[in-house]
Amino acid sequence: MKTSNTKILTIAVVLLLLVNIAMIIIMLNGKHPHPGKDSRRKEDIVFEMMQKKLNMTAEQKAAHQKFRDEYFTAIRPLFDSVTAAKQAFFGLAKDPDTSDSILNVGARHIAEKQIALEKLTFEHIRRVRALYNSDQQLKYDSIIYKMFQRSSPGSRRKDSTNKNN
Repeated sequence: MKTSNTKILTIAVVLLLLVNIAMIIIMLNGKHPHPGKDSRRKEDIVFEMMQKKLNMTAEQKAAHQKFRDEYFTAIRPLFDSVTAAKQAFFGLAKDPDTSDSILNVGARHIAEKQIALEKLTFEHIRRVRALYNSDQQLKYDSIIYKMFQRSSPGSRRKDSTNKNN
């Protein structure tokens, strides 16, 4: 009897150990994807899709790539400053005695940085749009509209016309 119970317990422990090792491997693979198609940046995937849909010329691709690089170089510090401003603002939640005037200053600070970010994005879109002919511009407008629809808060929910996005 004891040998049978010992065998069963040994088998159970070994199986649990193997399952745990497998779970650790799966978790680690999820955090560090292997180089390849799935590890590309979202911006690169979108750019490739736009190249195909707009049927860009080589000159358009080069100019668009240049504009993209300039845009991302300009907005990265802004994103960082918006993040820092939000962290400071929401850090005020720890203090129950934070005055409305301090909250207003913090919110205004975030809004000013967000406005600068939105203006840069608008100018980038306008600048890139000017690269294209009228047919390409219509397609570009549609792509941009869809991108902003997907990235807006609540975009996974139904819109006001009760259509799924």
